[in-house]
Amino acid sequence: MTTPAALDGIKVLDLSRVLAGPWCTQILADLGADVVKIERPGTGDDTRTWGPPFLKDSSGHDTHQSTYFTSCNRNKRSVTIDMATPEGQVLLKQMAAQADIVVENFKTGGLKAYGLDYESLKALNPRLIYCSVTGFGHDGPHASRAGYDLMIQATSGMMSITGRPDDAPGGGPLRVGVALTDLFTGVYASSAILAALQVRHRTGEGQHIDMALLDVGMAILANQASAFLNTGVAPQRQGNSHPSLAPYQDFHTQDGAMLLAIGNNGQFARFCEAAGHPDWAADPRYATNTLRVKHREVLIAQMEAVTRTRTTADWIALLEDKAVPCGPINNIDQAFEDEQVKARGLAVTMPRDAGDGIHEIVGVASPLRLSATPPVLRHAPPALGQHTFEVLAELGVDAQQAAALRAAGVV
Repeated sequence: MTTPAALDGIKVLDLSRVLAGPWCTQILADLGADVVKIERPGTGDDTRTWGPPFLKDSSGHDTHQSTYFTSCNRNKRSVTIDMATPEGQVLLKQMAAQADIVVENFKTGGLKAYGLDYESLKALNPRLIYCSVTGFGHDGPHASRAGYDLMIQATSGMMSITGRPDDAPGGGPLRVGVALTDLFTGVYASSAILAALQVRHRTGEGQHIDMALLDVGMAILANQASAFLNTGVAPQRQGNSHPSLAPYQDFHTQDGAMLLAIGNNGQFARFCEAAGHPDWAADPRYATNTLRVKHREVLIAQMEAVTRTRTTADWIALLEDKAVPCGPINNIDQAFEDEQVKARGLAVTMPRDAGDGIHEIVGVASPLRLSATPPVLRHAPPALGQHTFEVLAELGVDAQQAAALRAAGVV
């Protein structure tokens, strides 16, 4: 007998697209929820065409499906419905009436014209948990603005603390290498939904969740925001070094670079001993982390003169058994070749047979490791509309009716 997944029996109507909403619903899907992703007939989620790169078919040729889309849409069923049509709205309302959760990322008020806003669907299903993801939230002077990750990284101050100082080579504000605000918004949204499910167990009532990229962008400033709010001094860009820890950054080696993440006095003393400079640990300028931060420039210059004398692999071998956090700075192909990454099974192959020549898709495994109810791969990222007639049949729409809907362009 198969153990039910953590969210087995939970139905999610996914009206979101691009990344923040789909990242949230993929987390729910990985945990076992039945996620039905609604897409526009003919075109689908915007990210299906965000390429190159594109998926390859069985002959090794590019298809029309981007790798971007596949990163956040596994374990979902794709249904194409035109919500601008009255017939499409009827179908979506039927789905919402049977759903536990709706996730959408339309502009504030954007779904009201279709009768798919929270108040309208709450009247049909008081137990519904309805999560709205917007750029700036549902109130305030900028509520009507569209929000994009890059815009929020700039607005929140994230870019002001990412990159090297203006006067350093390559200096200037930088975005993080992935859409960090979108991704964190998806994670926060899934947490809020799970909390709302727990409340519903107690009260029997659903609720509305207002998730804003801006709110999340400000929240994930974390210690940098706390530093400003409690001192009045705005943090500045300082490359790969840490504002509150030293030595905690990249160092040049004989054949490239490595990362040292020394977080306490014991680690620093063990590094100094291994590097042949126990005198550094005895130096009063470096006696505590606070002093090491204060004298960072002198300390880092001394250390770099030594780190350049060995290869990265030699340093890792030297420090690994001394409990000194040290590692390579991998590119992504090296990261997937890492023995620990392989041991954890973090690259997963998902078979797919949707009639479009794509027979398998490779993705990153869910990081959620529940001992009793682990995530299960049930569906590869779907082809556009792959499950439309399957889901319509579950609503009681027979084959003749479904064919008529298709002929009318509703699905």
